[in-house]
This record gives sequence, structure tokens and C-alpha cells, in this order.
Amino acid sequence: MDHSQSTTARPPNLLANRFLQTILLSNVLLQIGIWVRNFAILLYVAKVTDKDPYAISLISVAEFAPIFVFSFIGGTFADRWLPKRTMIWCDFLSSVSVFGVLLAVHFGSWHSVYLVTFISAILSQFSQPSGMRLFKRHVPAEQLQQGMALFQSLMAIFMVLGPMLGTYAFARFGLETSIAVMGVVFLLSALVLFRLPEDHEGQRAAAEKGQFRKEFAEGFRYVWESRVLRSLGGAFLIAGLAVGTAQALNLFIVTERLRQPEEFLQYMLMVSGAAMLIGGGIVAAFSKKVPPQLLLAIGMLVGAVCTIIVGYSTSVPLTLVVQFVNGLVFPCIHIGISTMILRWSHESIVGRVNGVLNPLFTGMMVASMSFAGALKHAFPLVSIFAGVGVLFFLGAMLMVPIMKLKAPENPQTGVQAAVH
Repeated sequence: MDHSQSTTARPPNLLANRFLQTILLSNVLLQIGIWVRNFAILLYVAKVTDKDPYAISLISVAEFAPIFVFSFIGGTFADRWLPKRTMIWCDFLSSVSVFGVLLAVHFGSWHSVYLVTFISAILSQFSQPSGMRLFKRHVPAEQLQQGMALFQSLMAIFMVLGPMLGTYAFARFGLETSIAVMGVVFLLSALVLFRLPEDHEGQRAAAEKGQFRKEFAEGFRYVWESRVLRSLGGAFLIAGLAVGTAQALNLFIVTERLRQPEEFLQYMLMVSGAAMLIGGGIVAAFSKKVPPQLLLAIGMLVGAVCTIIVGYSTSVPLTLVVQFVNGLVFPCIHIGISTMILRWSHESIVGRVNGVLNPLFTGMMVASMSFAGALKHAFPLVSIFAGVGVLFFLGAMLMVPIMKLKAPENPQTGVQAAVH
């Protein structure tokens, strides 16, 4: 990739990169909005429906369904459209839709709260791959992994603070103010994104009429014909199955294995979140020396061991220590995956590669969450968590054949050139 397009040519310090400063600030605002939204809607729906499981589960459907339907489409359009303009419009339209739903809720249509999550999730399928394209364009290749580590640290901060922030906002201000907060921060994010380096018309991917289907299919071919991206797809499938099953059954680890009340789960999640924050910082410091394939394999191997121990443990201190260790290495998985997508994909096809791989993880996660209950009835908890550990181990093994492969200096746009 030619980094002469970057506004900050090889900055000595990653945080001096104007693009990264802008995108991180935008993400802080978006995370505030998303966590306040998630908890306000969850607590509101639970209150209105008297904790009806079906009504509560619809919130997850509204959040994840657009990923299946719009991820491929959004990735293809993100490669055709100007990325800065796309991101600004997505945040702006999210903000407008929030205020529209707010009016509907105010006039008595409480079911419309689902639309807040649904519309926002659709727009993010166009915005997120556009952000990946800009990341590829404006962050030097040797700093991509560090940049992803900063993002992971930001996510970890909000995993710890987000639930508290969302719960406080709803308890203190109620649903309407909480949704309004989301609308305001999405609007602020759109304004912040004006700081991004300008799009150039020449950077727009060719978007001739009737080409959409061809470009859509090229994303699938590009992934399939790249040995690295194909292995990554397998790891996505396996990680989705493992993460979904473990997340759905964590509550039973608390109540059945540890004999603790349900509320104890929040402490386990906070321990993991704090460890992820530390882990993201450690990876940011050392990531230049570690190939992303190795990073992903380490994350999945440690995840395998930790998951099996959590399944067997009946000791609260042991489980919390293992959760901390697991949280510490979990950023390796996210950072490894994101870096591999960026390094092995040409900028013109990053959106489509992301659009092909992302639903693999989400799809398997949602599928495994939905049949986790049936698994629980059929097998002991210890056996299920041992099985999840084996899945993580298999995911790590997929990295072994591609461990020594080096990312191409300048990945080509053609599908034939993807095989490196």
C-alpha cells in the first residue's frame, strides 16, 4: 500500500496520527451511546413486559439480524462509496432515526424501542467496513496491529464501564432521556468525523451500473482463494460457536458450579473486562514483534485451557483468576483477526472481506447461543465447557499451516493475487 496518501506519513508515535485520534474519539462517543441504549432498552422492556423472555430475546434479534442480512451488502457498498462521507452519513442517519423513534415512544408506541437498535445495527454494517478501509489507508502497515490493540483497549474500558453507565442513565433519567443521549452522541460522532482526511473522488471504487453482483461475488472469491483468509474464516466459525456457547451458559457456572447468586455474574464480567484492558495495553506494547497468526493462536490456546478449567472449577477464587487470565489474552484474538484482514486484503476490497467474515462469527455465535439450552439439558456443564475448550484448540490449530506466511507488501485487487 502506498502510504503517501496518508496525512501523517509514518508518525513516530501512533497517537500523533490525526486519523487515529479522530476515529478513537468518534468510537468513544458511539460506545457511550450504544451502552446507554442497550441497557435502557433492556431494563425498559423487562419492566414493561414483566421480564418476558421472548420480548427480551427480541432485543438481541434486532441487534444481530442486520449483521446476517446487511453485512455482505454493506461491505460491498463500503468498497464502492467514499468512506469518510459514508461514515458521517451513517452516524447522522442513526441520530435522526433515534429522535424519530423517541417521538413514537413519547406518544405511546413502546414497541418502537426495538427500531432504535435495528436501524443503528443496519447502518453500522455500512460504517464499520468504511472505517476499516480508512484504517488501511491512513495507518502505516507496521502500526496496524498497535492501532487495533488501542481499539481493543477502548472496547475493554466500555465492557467495564458500559453496564454501569447504562444502568445509571436509565435509573436516573428514564428511557426517553437515555435514548436522546444516544441521538446526541451519534450526532457528535458525525461532527467529529469531519476531522478525517478528505476523501478523493479518485479513491472511489469503480461502481458501474450492473457491477454490484459481480463485486459482491468477488468478495467471496477473494476470501476463498486466499489461503490465509480461508483459514481465518474457519477460525471465525469455530470461535463463534465457542464464544456463543460459553456466554449463554456462564450464568449456570455461577449458580451450579460456584453456588453463587445470579448477580455474581457481573463480577466475573468485570474481572474479564479489566483484564482485557490490561491485555490490550500489553499487546499494543509488544505487537510489532509478534505475527498476527501467532497472536490469534495464542489467544485461542489459552482460551481453550481457561474454558476447560472454568467448567471444572467449583472454587470462586480459582474461577476468578482463570477468568482474569482468559481476559488478559482475549485481545489477542480480536487484534490478530483484525490485523490479518487488513494486511492480507487490498484497500479496495477490505469492506467485502469484512462483510464475508463477520457474519461467520456472529452467525455461529447466535446459533450456538440458541441451542446452548438444549445442550445444557442433554449434557453436564463440565462436558460442555470441555467441548468449548476443544473448539478453541481446533481454531488455534488452523493457524499452524499459515504461521510462517508473510503479508504481501501491497495486496492486489485481483482474486488471483489473493493466494499468498
